[in-house]
Amino acid sequence: MKKFAALALTALLLLSACCFAAAEDAALPETVVMGFDSAYPPMTYTDADGVTYIGFDIDVATQVFANLGIELKFQPVNWDSKEEELDTARSIDCVWSGLTMTDALKERFAFTIPYMTNEQVLVVRPDSDIKTIADVAGKRLGTQAGSSSVGVLDDNPDFTAALDGGEADLYDDFQIALQDLVNGNIDVVLVDSVVANAYIAKQDEADALVVLDEKMLAEEYGVAFRKEDAALADAVSAQLVALYQDGTLDALREKWGANDVSIVGDYADAVAK
Repeated sequence: MKKFAALALTALLLLSACCFAAAEDAALPETVVMGFDSAYPPMTYTDADGVTYIGFDIDVATQVFANLGIELKFQPVNWDSKEEELDTARSIDCVWSGLTMTDALKERFAFTIPYMTNEQVLVVRPDSDIKTIADVAGKRLGTQAGSSSVGVLDDNPDFTAALDGGEADLYDDFQIALQDLVNGNIDVVLVDSVVANAYIAKQDEADALVVLDEKMLAEEYGVAFRKEDAALADAVSAQLVALYQDGTLDALREKWGANDVSIVGDYADAVAK
C-alpha cells in the first residue's frame, strides 16, 4: 500500500509539473472575487466589528493575489451552495475557505495544490459516554450543511442510520452546532479538526469540549476555480509554494492556530518546473 501511495504521489507531481509549465504564459485576470464561509474560524470569519473579514485563508489569499498583481474582492457565500455560486451563477471566481478536495469536486473544478491537512473529528462534552466512533450509535449528531462532514455521513450510511433519528442535525455553520453541543441540545458534532481546535481554544474552560482520539477521515484543503481558470489555479499554487518556502505560511499557521501546512513542500519541485 505504501509503495502504491508513493507511485500515485509521484504521478500526481509529474502531472502537476506539466500543468504548471503549460500555464506560464497564460494571461491572468485583473480582479478575482473570492467566495468563502464568513463563520469558519480560524480560516475565514467576520471580526468582532461585524465588518472585517479575518483568518488564515483571508491572510494567505490577500498575500497571494497581491504578489500576482490581482485585485482581490471578498464575497461571503452560503456554504451549502458554494459550488453553484462558482460554476453556475458565476458570482465568485474561486472558493477559498478550508475547502476539502474531494474526488467529486476535483472532477468539477480546477484546484490548486493542497495547502493544509485536516481531519474529520467527533467532538463531545467532557462528561459524555461517547469515547469511540461506535459509541455514537443512538446519539444525536450535528454538523454543518454543505460541509465535507456531510460527505462523510453520506459515505458511511450504516453509521448515519444508527444515529438518533437516522440522520444528522444540519446547521448553517459549525459554530452554531458546537454551541448547541455545549448547551446540551445535541450529543456530538462531526467537524473539521481545525475548526474544533480553534473553538475549544477560545472557551473559558479548557475542558469545555473534547475531541475524540479516533478520527473519521483525513483530508486536504485546496482552492477551487472554474476549469477554464486552471492557469490561475496554477499561478496561485506557485505563490503558495513561495510563501511556504519563505516561512510565511507557517507563520500564519501559528498566528491563527491552523493545521499543518507542510504538505505544500511535497509539491515544491513540481511547481518550480
